[in-house]
Amino acid sequence: MEQWFEALVLFERVYWIIAGVASAIFLVLLVITLLGGDSDTVEGDVDTEIEGDTGIHFQFLSFKNLIGFLTIFGWSGIAALHAELPKFAVVLISVICGLLMMIAMASLFYYLAKLQSSGTLKLTNAINQVGEVYLTIGANRSKIGKVSITVQGTLRELDALTEENADLHQGNVVRVSKITDNGILIVELLNK
Repeated sequence: MEQWFEALVLFERVYWIIAGVASAIFLVLLVITLLGGDSDTVEGDVDTEIEGDTGIHFQFLSFKNLIGFLTIFGWSGIAALHAELPKFAVVLISVICGLLMMIAMASLFYYLAKLQSSGTLKLTNAINQVGEVYLTIGANRSKIGKVSITVQGTLRELDALTEENADLHQGNVVRVSKITDNGILIVELLNK
């Protein structure tokens, strides 16, 4: 192995060193990520906890992207060297391939981050939804009850009042007509 490396010219050695070191770091990062070491709970993670951070934006320059660039830069350069291309073409091809890798990785992380949901319940999404009375609701807003209703894809039990002249009992089908300022649903009997 040592004889093979010494037989290489300096230009080839540089590409092999870049490819080898970057690939080793890339594999370590991959293993750490797969084992869950890249979570937000790890202290000192360079990519996550930044004061004043307003969310994940398109991050073209990051440690992971730099390692991806160097890995692809090295291996595409070695492939171009084995194709016996001129040095300027080798450098050009390896830079272009490395940049494409950075763009792909940055785009992947950006779009994966956009898939996250905050989980925050927006009560306005409950308006006009149909549900069922879970706990008796007093007539003319006299007693808060509860309704089972699907909001944002999740079945929830929420506080409710009614402006009906009669109490709404368990099992009555209701529709949300509006929401009070303090987040209580105003419901009406669906089939009067």
